[in-house]
Amino acid sequence: MAIIYRQQNKEDDTSGNIFWVTMADLLLGLAVIFITLFVLAMTGFSQQTVQQQQVQMNVSEKISEGMKNSDIDADIDKMTGDLKISDGELFALNSSELTPEGKKLLDKLAPIYINTIFADKELAGQIDNIIIQGHTDSQTFAGVNSKEEQFMRNMDLSLRRANAVAEYIFRTQYDKKYADDFRKKLVVEGKSFNEPVLVNGKEDFARSRRVELKIKVKNWDVSKALGLRK
Repeated sequence: MAIIYRQQNKEDDTSGNIFWVTMADLLLGLAVIFITLFVLAMTGFSQQTVQQQQVQMNVSEKISEGMKNSDIDADIDKMTGDLKISDGELFALNSSELTPEGKKLLDKLAPIYINTIFADKELAGQIDNIIIQGHTDSQTFAGVNSKEEQFMRNMDLSLRRANAVAEYIFRTQYDKKYADDFRKKLVVEGKSFNEPVLVNGKEDFARSRRVELKIKVKNWDVSKALGLRK
């Protein structure tokens, strides 16, 4: 009986060893898959960042060239393609109604901006949104009693200004074959005083009051890159 007992014990040890070897192989396989996906995801993120930056720089270069050829002095960020227009060029103080000078500026500027983007189908295909943002400074309105009320008053003004610019752009003489594409990509935002322009660490009130035209580049989809979906 003692011999039989020892044989059964050895069989139990062997079964236990097989179990743990199998589990170790399974865990190792899962770890390899996880590391592979992690590396691909991080590589994809880096690739996405580079691709997005390249698209934005291409847009910036083409728009800048178009503005220069039309003798328009525009404030364009060379890295992002963001186009900034001072509120003084578009509106009277605390107003969301475009001035005659503001309309003339948009008459010249908007067709170049839109036509430049959509004339290049490959470039336009990489752009998710064209964003028109209104911005204000943080100075207080008369009669405002709290920071929250001040914020919302500025939010309302910034949004109405962005809407006014968007509405007028549709009236300008850009190539109307791009109208549907422009409409589908257009986003209008009011930012209140959330994104001030700082000079030496202090808010520049005049430069903070502005309207920006920005592009949002499409994200690189890791699931598509890995063949997980089409």
